[in-house]
Amino acid sequence: MKIAIVCDSFKESLTAIAVAEAIQAGFQEIFPEAEFIACPAADGGEGTVSALVAATKGKLVEVSVAGPLGTPVEAFYGVTGDGRTAVIEMAAAAGLEMLSPEQRDPGRATTRGVGELIRHALDEGCRHFIVGLGGSATNDGAAGLAQALGARLLDDQGRELEAGGLALSRLARIDVSNIEPRLVECTVEVACDVDNPLLGLEGASAVFGPQKGASAELVASLDNALAVYAQRLEEDLGKTVADIPGAGAAGGAGAGTLAFLNARLRPGFDIVSEMLGLEELLRPVDLVITGEGRIDGQTIRGKTPAGVAEVARRLGKPVIAFGGSLGPDVEKVHAIGIEAVFASVSRPCTLAEALAEARPNLIHVARNVAATLRLGMTLSGKTDRV
Repeated sequence: MKIAIVCDSFKESLTAIAVAEAIQAGFQEIFPEAEFIACPAADGGEGTVSALVAATKGKLVEVSVAGPLGTPVEAFYGVTGDGRTAVIEMAAAAGLEMLSPEQRDPGRATTRGVGELIRHALDEGCRHFIVGLGGSATNDGAAGLAQALGARLLDDQGRELEAGGLALSRLARIDVSNIEPRLVECTVEVACDVDNPLLGLEGASAVFGPQKGASAELVASLDNALAVYAQRLEEDLGKTVADIPGAGAAGGAGAGTLAFLNARLRPGFDIVSEMLGLEELLRPVDLVITGEGRIDGQTIRGKTPAGVAEVARRLGKPVIAFGGSLGPDVEKVHAIGIEAVFASVSRPCTLAEALAEARPNLIHVARNVAATLRLGMTLSGKTDRV
């Protein structure tokens, strides 16, 4: 019997590879003769770098860059095994979780550090970029990223704008004459799992600004500033991006990467799946196991288990899933091909206890699920296959 384990991380407790290893440990107690394929995965958000580095035998690169408020932070990116593909999580250099609630200010926060990561990867020889937009603290439309790569954003006096989304309200001209010339050699794929436009009630500022600490007044100011930015992108660069689905992702970084990097916005799991060669990986297996930290009704909207289930369903493979916890409307996952879902928490406990006990809990529930599966196979007389 061949079993593929393709899981995302359990946030704050287990990396994607640690999740796969725990599930395999539990299953091996019952199926010691089985062949396992353990493959860490992600959907373009947190954990994408570590998943693709592990899966392709790449490397992690650590570098000091400007953080979301401009002060230096220790960030990272991944280089996959081919040596030419850089995987960057925006949250590593401009992440919301890098700031305390009191520090969060989307009017001042910058994506400059993300641009610095791109420049560093260019120096390393990378020419293919995968950029995950999730978890940003910013609302600057990737203006800081562009400035780090040599673009000049100028006010009506010809002075460089300071960092942050609010400063874009004074943008009078964009000069890209000195932008990083190696960018023309690059292909950039941006993992983007939202379809929000840049502006308006469904735009970057209105939808995501409050999550980053913006008041209603600040939301309005940021939306106005991004409108100025969009006009300049169109008039100075010939890039009409404000209404493209996903332009509003990560505080408008979708729009900025489209305009300055000629990026292609794609669902995060699709990018990861192609990098992993997931369809070929699953083709010979008998059972597919997937999972993430919380499985609920939102899982079907482009999360890793949904992507894995879609590939498995095309191949006619059964799928079960494990989650650190199960949430509202979890039954929706059955409609996308996940036959059964299991929570790893085995007793009433605090969040801190659940996080601390994540590995033994996951091994335990995986072992019990495997034992149930073995019993069913024995009763049906099919002891050699799922």
